Amino acid sequence: MTRFVFCLVVLLALTVRPFAQDKTPFAQDAVPFSLQPGEGAPADGGSAAKGDLGGGSSEMTESAEDRRAQRLDMMFSRLAAAETKRRADRIARNILRRMSRSGSDTVDLLMVQAGAAMRAKRYGTALDLLDGVVRLDPEFPEGWNRRATVHFLRGDYSASLSDIEQVLRREPRHWGALAGLSMILVSMDRKSEAVVIMDKALAVHPFLEEMKRKREQLTKELDGAET
Repeated sequence: MTRFVFCLVVLLALTVRPFAQDKTPFAQDAVPFSLQPGEGAPADGGSAAKGDLGGGSSEMTESAEDRRAQRLDMMFSRLAAAETKRRADRIARNILRRMSRSGSDTVDLLMVQAGAAMRAKRYGTALDLLDGVVRLDPEFPEGWNRRATVHFLRGDYSASLSDIEQVLRREPRHWGALAGLSMILVSMDRKSEAVVIMDKALAVHPFLEEMKRKREQLTKELDGAET
């Protein structure tokens, strides 16, 4: 269980380190989370910030958002169909680059500052910063995910669950949030529900090896309880 908790925080945390040198110090269960891409530069080479930069028409913004969504859909499809861990990890890293950028310089800066506070275990400060993130951009899934991570690290599972719900409402394929949800369900002794959530995460990213092992363990426990 201790190892799985350790791996869970990797999955839940997604992007905790500063954008320029992001390597989350967790287990290798989810390589895309432990081998974070560099953050900060926009994923598509531009820096169209929501609300930070003016001058663009709403049609251009919508078109860019549509292209981004289509590209993300394609990448998620490729991740689910990946036949090797190496390929899955590469695709997942590219997905993370996109999901970790809000499109707002202000929000991204707050995320960097929150990551620094989390590494220093200044969770109250991190929470204040992330409160600002979700106020400024409530549609940015990673803001909610990061705040869910802080709540989890503070032992406030109820608040973490609430924020995970917000993540999954906006991005149901967020395998880190799904992993966090499954672990909290395990801690609540809702193991059969946790297995269902693990299946959802593995359908998105089929090479979460530690989750596979934990799912197998839970399934054996549940089968033993029924006999």
